[in-house]
Amino acid sequence: MDSYSSKLSNPSIAFQVGIENPTNKYTGFEPILGGILRQKAVWVDEVSCIGCRYCSHVAVNTFMIEQKMGRSRAIRQDGDSTERIQEAIDTCPVDCIHWVDYNELPQLKAKLKEQELNPIGFPSPSRKKRY
Repeated sequence: MDSYSSKLSNPSIAFQVGIENPTNKYTGFEPILGGILRQKAVWVDEVSCIGCRYCSHVAVNTFMIEQKMGRSRAIRQDGDSTERIQEAIDTCPVDCIHWVDYNELPQLKAKLKEQELNPIGFPSPSRKKRY
């Protein structure tokens, strides 16, 4: 067994290296991905998401519905096969799931934090009815 195979067979290796990458340059070999190269990362544009849950039903190990806002979120990059993730992307009725480069993830996460999101199903503060 070569050293690469022994690393893949040892799940504790993921806990030996921090998840955050101090250089903010992602390679696709991060421990969270199991050390297997994937060319792109999956990203959900939560601003556009309507909470239909299709993606979380197709790729159950990759997507979840964020409880507070009711929108989809990619929780694991290695949760499902590339084909299964692509199937989930294809089922999205508003095309809010995208393949992006790994080095784009920090900027996308920062941009998402700047957005003002309301939970799905609740009116925005400016659209409340006044009686």
